[in-house]
Amino acid sequence: MRCLIVVDYQTDLVTESLGFPAALHLERPIAEKIARYHALGEQVVFTLDQHDAAYPLTRQGRELPMMHCRAETPGCALYGKVAQQRQPQDHCFVKHTYGSPELFDWLWRQQFDAVELVSVVTQVCVLSNAVLAQAALPETPIYVDPTCVASPDRTLHRAVLQVLEGLQMHTIDWRSNE
Repeated sequence: MRCLIVVDYQTDLVTESLGFPAALHLERPIAEKIARYHALGEQVVFTLDQHDAAYPLTRQGRELPMMHCRAETPGCALYGKVAQQRQPQDHCFVKHTYGSPELFDWLWRQQFDAVELVSVVTQVCVLSNAVLAQAALPETPIYVDPTCVASPDRTLHRAVLQVLEGLQMHTIDWRSNE
């Protein structure tokens, strides 16, 4: 079985407070990828960034002083067609910082043939959760499809794809090999 991890494809990170044009262009390909995973009976997992009023007091809040994904607001919700693809059996991990310790713990107990990550932001949450996935599943190939991840900083986006390759992750769609 394979696992798709959709990282923080939420309204505030796509079109609102921290949104950027490239994030919006991911909507269709990510929704299509989720549909393919579901059709094959594969596992789909979502991470959701979520903050409260104490966010400005956190290290992340001091470094990134833009309130986003506040709990129980429209900006915290999954965005558009990606939200429509979420099914009841899909796991969802709420996280309050870049990586999800709960996702790591869950992955640690799983056995997957491959794990793929998609969404935003390449150099922050995608990278953090890809490293967590690799640590939790050291013998499982980890993929990041470069056509389904984005960043507002194209230079950092490209650099992170190279770093992922350096960490022996694959920056291609695993389905292209079948």
